[in-house]
Amino acid sequence: MNETSEHAERGQDRKYPNAPRVGVGGVVIKEGKILMIRRAFEPGAGKWSIPGGMVEIGERLSEACAREVEEETGLEVEVLELINVFDMIDKDDQGRIQYHYVLVDFLAKPAGGSEKMSAEATEMKWVTHQEAKAMDMTKTARKAIEELFGSSVP
Repeated sequence: MNETSEHAERGQDRKYPNAPRVGVGGVVIKEGKILMIRRAFEPGAGKWSIPGGMVEIGERLSEACAREVEEETGLEVEVLELINVFDMIDKDDQGRIQYHYVLVDFLAKPAGGSEKMSAEATEMKWVTHQEAKAMDMTKTARKAIEELFGSSVP
């Protein structure tokens, strides 16, 4: 099974959960720019987001953030500080909970590695805060960036 079909299969396990899933995200900043990825899979397929993913059993939150950023972007990062913790609950047309995540976002900076996009993204780029405002972002990425920069990102 290739990486794309593996991820799609795992994504199906996240739909209609019995309990919330814990996820992490990394707002990676370099020279005043934010690293953004365009998501290849649901939730949020086709939208811009920050790198992130699910916490594994026995893994600390900051370790999960560093691992997920590296898996999705090829970059090793130093996790600096907590940005926010919030819920993401998406319902389907019948009102059933389709996705339920507790998300923990961190500020991070590159510490090594080289940029290499995974199959979980269709694009990757560095953008200014102003450029990010105009992007079609996931609600969760918008919330993390807004929290970090202290102003509304429309």
